[in-house]
Amino acid sequence: MNAPGHRGSGGARLLIVPGLHDSGPGHWQSRLEQLHPGAVRVVQDHWDRPDLEAWAVRMAATIERHGGDRQDWIVAAHSFGCLTTVRHLLARPDLPLAAVLLVAPADPHKFGVTERLLGRLPLSPVLIASETDPWMSPVAVRRWAHHWNSRFVSIGDAGHINIDSGHGPLPLAEQWVTRQQQRLARRQRARHAGFGEWHFAI
Repeated sequence: MNAPGHRGSGGARLLIVPGLHDSGPGHWQSRLEQLHPGAVRVVQDHWDRPDLEAWAVRMAATIERHGGDRQDWIVAAHSFGCLTTVRHLLARPDLPLAAVLLVAPADPHKFGVTERLLGRLPLSPVLIASETDPWMSPVAVRRWAHHWNSRFVSIGDAGHINIDSGHGPLPLAEQWVTRQQQRLARRQRARHAGFGEWHFAI
């Protein structure tokens, strides 16, 4: 892992937010982390204890430790990590994230945290889900996508979108991260362009 403050390629840094039991070596999140050397993974003290508040606090602390709002952050979350990310967005608007991908979110009702996750998010995440996910029904996932102001993408019969359902690589996630990096890099260039570069627009 690179030193705090390092920006990944494209001027943005990737944050991996795993769910219960972490994401193993073949998981699509681990693949993303390998593809982006500057990526940071949120590491929980107890991967088998889904404590929403503690997990969200650890996510915020991880962001702060690695540069906080001094750089652009692209978040790729899975399962309970999606709930962690939503809680972070609702509780810590002072640490804004530039782009968020929620993949196969777990149903908040299963963990008794529904009330803590109600709210329109300050940005529009992309939410990728399956029609056959044992952790969230198709009806529930669409309802939560609406609550969270998300752009919803269904990939059909794909289980929990993890190793067990045959998803080591997840090309959609890889493509999304690349597009976000390119978008944020363009924004950075525009932000720092000198007067001479923009005189044609006057």
